[in-house]
Amino acid sequence: MAGPVPMALGPFMFHSLSFGFKGLRRNLSTGWAEIATVGGLNRLQWTGGDSDVVDIEGVVFPHEFGGLASLEGIRSAAVDGMVLPLVTLGGNVYGMHVIEGVSEDQSFHDATGLPRKDVFRIRLRRYAGGSFSPISIVKTLFG
Repeated sequence: MAGPVPMALGPFMFHSLSFGFKGLRRNLSTGWAEIATVGGLNRLQWTGGDSDVVDIEGVVFPHEFGGLASLEGIRSAAVDGMVLPLVTLGGNVYGMHVIEGVSEDQSFHDATGLPRKDVFRIRLRRYAGGSFSPISIVKTLFG
């Protein structure tokens, strides 16, 4: 019983149980150049977006609900340099992202070394190369 899927990163579905997330943090940074002027305040000129970073934090309880396989899949996608869409069940399309990092804090290990609790953080950066469409996102998710 995995529960509803409130968000997906490519083929990796975040469920309310098993592979769940407890928070999403987004940091958008844009650049402005300061241009000196005579007799007044300096002017600002927009130079474009610098970065769009998303941090997803969650926790898995492998013994009770599973979820480590999805986390391992995300680590593999990061190592392979995959570009993945980030979408929510409510229809919010965050666009295409690359995985910049995955960190974990494992605790309460069993006799075989498997954690009973694994708190994770996934750092994504918006991928600006190439174009994407809602159809290409659906193909990536279900194709």
